[in-house]
Amino acid sequence: MQLALGRACGVTAQQLRAAVEQVAGGQRTASAAVLIGESRARLEALGLSGAASAALQAPPAARIERDRAWVTRERIMLIDALNPLYPPWLAEAEAAPALLYVRGNAVLLGSPQLAMVGSRNPSEHGRRTAREFAAYLARAGLIITSGLALGIDAASHEGALAAGGNTIAVLGTGLDCIYPREHHALAARIAAHGALVSEFPPGTPPLKHNFPRRNRIISGLARGTLVVEAARHSGSLITARLAAEQGREVFAIPGSIHNPLARGCHALIRLGAKLVENGDDVLSELKFSLPKQIVMQFQEGSTPLLGTVERLDKDYKILLDALGFEPAGLDALVGRTGLSSQSVASMLLILELEGAVGMQPDGRYVRLQGR
Repeated sequence: MQLALGRACGVTAQQLRAAVEQVAGGQRTASAAVLIGESRARLEALGLSGAASAALQAPPAARIERDRAWVTRERIMLIDALNPLYPPWLAEAEAAPALLYVRGNAVLLGSPQLAMVGSRNPSEHGRRTAREFAAYLARAGLIITSGLALGIDAASHEGALAAGGNTIAVLGTGLDCIYPREHHALAARIAAHGALVSEFPPGTPPLKHNFPRRNRIISGLARGTLVVEAARHSGSLITARLAAEQGREVFAIPGSIHNPLARGCHALIRLGAKLVENGDDVLSELKFSLPKQIVMQFQEGSTPLLGTVERLDKDYKILLDALGFEPAGLDALVGRTGLSSQSVASMLLILELEGAVGMQPDGRYVRLQGR
């Protein structure tokens, strides 16, 4: 009974497979149901914790019935480690969960994925970079997997969706407790064009210690993890570390030495993460080939991740060169260019509309493209 397994906290995929094999005597068609009702002593001898053994020995009938009603009503799929749909890359990861709750297209869990993570409070440049990388890599055929958090996670999901691709969100709560609350609409879009995944049973609130556990699923599902922006002690680095421990590729996008949100990425690069400048760097390391229609879409030598401002005249070129790749205020740009404040303000507005620059919350401007 999978619902009972869902209430047996802490059982791993490896433990489930080993326990079922022992109890069923190697029967290939055996399911997790063979464990229900086994003595607590026997289950503990098979490697299950005392709490998990107690939950399987005597499942809480009323709670299981409520879970059954919810699963049926919300069309939730239950995929345990014995199910052919259980994602093979996750199955290889240590301490993978025995059961996954899935809303959406469960088949996508076995498709090639790239995890994208980063700061919950990114710069506008970081947010845009995440969207553009996610869009390009989703068009290339990768599933973009992240954690539905604010900031880089949300930008990654949104980039994949905007490109018409698929995305997977791994939650640190039950699937009935979307967190953060402002992402209810985003979660619904992900469920319609991808999947929402959780190892936690319904009713599980956003408990702090559950999110590091969630991270091992994010990294475990994917062939690699890309960190877009992260401070030195960011939780995103946990996901990157788990990816490395699972034998997966770790990628990091470098940034300015003056940007505290780049320090985590720089630390990863020093530790051996692959430095990434464009989406093709990721595809090359993963040995993932672009579909022909994508190759034709972007001409040789173009940079598909970055916007362009066509036919820049001399003053606009001077302004962009003066802005460089560090945030700068209006007065600083006036001083660097020698142009009038009215001209610089007008030009910045045009560049912002073109997607070449963006304004940060502190009123300074930052360049959003490579030209």
